[in-house]
Amino acid sequence: MKKLLAILLVTVISVSLLYSGVYAEEKKVIVGMSVPQLANPYFVSVMNGLQDKCDELGYQLITVDAGYDVAKQVSDFENFGNQGVTAVVSCPIDSNALIPVTDQLKEKGIIVVSFAQIIENANAIFTLDEYAYGVVIGTNAATWINEKLDGKAEVLIISQDNVEAVVARGDGIQDTITKLCPEATIVARQAGDNPTKGMEITENIMQQFPNVKVITGNNDSGPLGAYEAIIGMGKATDDFYIGGGDATPEAIAKMKEEGSIYRATVDIQPYVTGQDCGNIIHEFLQNGVPEEAPVGYFTFKPIWQADVLAEGN
Repeated sequence: MKKLLAILLVTVISVSLLYSGVYAEEKKVIVGMSVPQLANPYFVSVMNGLQDKCDELGYQLITVDAGYDVAKQVSDFENFGNQGVTAVVSCPIDSNALIPVTDQLKEKGIIVVSFAQIIENANAIFTLDEYAYGVVIGTNAATWINEKLDGKAEVLIISQDNVEAVVARGDGIQDTITKLCPEATIVARQAGDNPTKGMEITENIMQQFPNVKVITGNNDSGPLGAYEAIIGMGKATDDFYIGGGDATPEAIAKMKEEGSIYRATVDIQPYVTGQDCGNIIHEFLQNGVPEEAPVGYFTFKPIWQADVLAEGN
């Protein structure tokens, strides 16, 4: 009888351990990340920050590229819900389009965190004042125009007007240059949210307006392509200005190149944003999701080429 009880006890313990192991595996924290486009270095930096934080916490990260397709991003959210992820981190292409599917995820107990652009019903939001960001980017360009070009220049703005929520950033850039440099002329403002598009726009505009001396973008992505175009066209003069925003590693690297004309960017700490997204998910899992979504705002720090070169010495 004792032998039988011992066997039964061992069996119960074994089954218990088996099920607890399965349960632990099922409860592994999986974070889904949806970004508009991984060709944009900004999103890569945010992803890297989140990936490192997930590695630190023992979470699994799944990242999908929506390719600036609103319908695909909605579908990606639905797929995350079907996969049973623990949380979703996303920068929306169209904020309104993600509201219904975000509600669906939340009903399943999935945490939703938005960064940069806002998903208004997300559980947590990390965002920025788009117009104010544009003012800082535009001020960098205007400073160069006034100090290096006597206040007169033909200007190309590589915007993100294909994303409704980011149009205000381009407005901030344009309004600031117009205000601070009344004798400057903005010859074109076109959407180009990756280096390839930025290069294409620059090549086309330079054929129409060969005297352009200032190219500024909503971010660093388009201007990185503009940089390659200007170098390739042999127009990289000492007074030429290319600048953007996000302070991506790629832009900082360009500033360090010999004879570089990449003059300025703006640091909004995308890597830190990724870390913050991971931290807030961890906090919610530990302490519960608050009824009111916490909102954090990015800070803006102009980064000039001279400062980057000085730090390297």
